[in-house]
Amino acid sequence: MIQGSNKNIIFGLYNDEEDLLTAVRAAQKNHLEIYDVYSPFPVHGLDPALKLEESRLHQAGFIYGMLGTLTAFLGMTWVFVKDWPNIFGGKPYWSVPAFIPITFEMTVLFSAIGMTVTFYIINGLGPGVKNTYLHDRITDDKFCIAFDTGDVSTGEAEAFFSTTGASEVHSKTI
Repeated sequence: MIQGSNKNIIFGLYNDEEDLLTAVRAAQKNHLEIYDVYSPFPVHGLDPALKLEESRLHQAGFIYGMLGTLTAFLGMTWVFVKDWPNIFGGKPYWSVPAFIPITFEMTVLFSAIGMTVTFYIINGLGPGVKNTYLHDRITDDKFCIAFDTGDVSTGEAEAFFSTTGASEVHSKTI
């Protein structure tokens, strides 16, 4: 959620993930614009029901990995061929098989750190960020569908929640 957006949100809590999936499909069928869906654990089939695209984080991971590979390989080439050429155990200055372990480790390191930082930046997470949350039980045992009252009227949302079996309905300004 974006801080300082002052949105009026109406949300319904569901007891079961199957009820949540059924409600999401009903909202899609009724052309209701869902603000967000929250669950305490990943729900199988929720992404296709929400018509979400696949994340492109793996493409960023590939780029970060290639950056790590180039950094390691070119760094070792410069050190062992130009800056400090020594012969170790009869190996040539530019010994590619000797570079492989460090190159692999740098590839993994750059990928992991780069994808973590990218994930945090895209999702607005990180140190010092105070995110608001809708309800305490969403992280415990409840499933939630939230509507922005600017997109869906309060009466329409309440009628939707009553027909789809929401156990609780609340509204909150975030």
